[in-house]
Amino acid sequence: MSTSQPPFGTPTATSAETPTSTSTETSTVTADVRLADLTTLRIGGPADRLVAATTEADLITAIRDADAAKEPVLLLSGGSNVVIGDEGFRGTVIKVATTGIRVDADACSGAMIHVAAGEDWDAVVQRAIGEEWSGLESMSGIPGLAGSTPVQNVGAYGHEVAETIASVRVWDRVDNAVRTIFAADCGFTYRSSRFKADPARYAVLEVAFQLRLGDLSAPIEYAELARVLEVEPGSRAPMTAVREAVLGLRRSKGMVLDEADHDTWSAGSFFTNPILDTTAEVPAGAPQWPQPDGRVKTSAAWLIEHAGIAKGYAIGNAAVSSKHTLALTNRGNATAKELLALAAHVRSQVHQAFGITLINEPVLVNCSL
Repeated sequence: MSTSQPPFGTPTATSAETPTSTSTETSTVTADVRLADLTTLRIGGPADRLVAATTEADLITAIRDADAAKEPVLLLSGGSNVVIGDEGFRGTVIKVATTGIRVDADACSGAMIHVAAGEDWDAVVQRAIGEEWSGLESMSGIPGLAGSTPVQNVGAYGHEVAETIASVRVWDRVDNAVRTIFAADCGFTYRSSRFKADPARYAVLEVAFQLRLGDLSAPIEYAELARVLEVEPGSRAPMTAVREAVLGLRRSKGMVLDEADHDTWSAGSFFTNPILDTTAEVPAGAPQWPQPDGRVKTSAAWLIEHAGIAKGYAIGNAAVSSKHTLALTNRGNATAKELLALAAHVRSQVHQAFGITLINEPVLVNCSL
């Protein structure tokens, strides 16, 4: 997940020159860097300047310095939930590269783990399973960094991080202060949060997760996962088995990164599942899941398929995944223009067929849909 400041004008293309780098003890500054190399889509033009911040102090300093200079800033995490325009970014890109995990655990309260924003998310999940900290296992294989998870309220296979997040430490760019925001004040909703709603204000520094102790998973709420595990929905299973099942399902849908497989050159699910006001708005035959607020969620993948968009459908070098219609992929040399033309076509076909407008999940930087 990446965040950026509000619109900053029309950028101009720069020539593809060899980047030059300078470094301090804990951070590296690179000029004229190709942003495509920092995203899972492998799409994106150049940035004027890239700062890789490896400590929390350097991350805050880089943001403060750019803000003081009134320079456009793009905070870049794992690059797995972002589409960057072909003209790139005219300003400073700050790559979150902080590391560190602090743990407080006891038999009564479970494990409280404080994870630096730059920690690899799947490595965190894998460690939690190995340490018998339960609650993250269904989110195995999701690319990106830990600091992005509260921004997007990342979720998969029946669970989302909002269920286990205790608090989020942030740099508040308006108040120029470090703040701790407890879960109740994070504004978590489906694939959203207060951090996503106000991306120019908050930079995530650290996330605290409250996890129960034990080798069994959280309740298996997702029917497809329950079938693979051969358990009843609502029951628990060994976390190691859940991880393997989730990774298997994700691989079958092209959702586990693989350098050799273009079906994984994506930003994951490109559209969120629509949440509709009433069941009457759900197309006949479409899946539906009642929501706590009385609304109903349906399947974006079902809508795309039944609007006549086939797996593998392509515009230029951008194509719908051959494994999963929710993933829009780079077949090797795709541009942002091609990818967004494909996304616009998919969205238009679904709207024409069902009157439902799909909403993109990735953040769009210097491009629009």
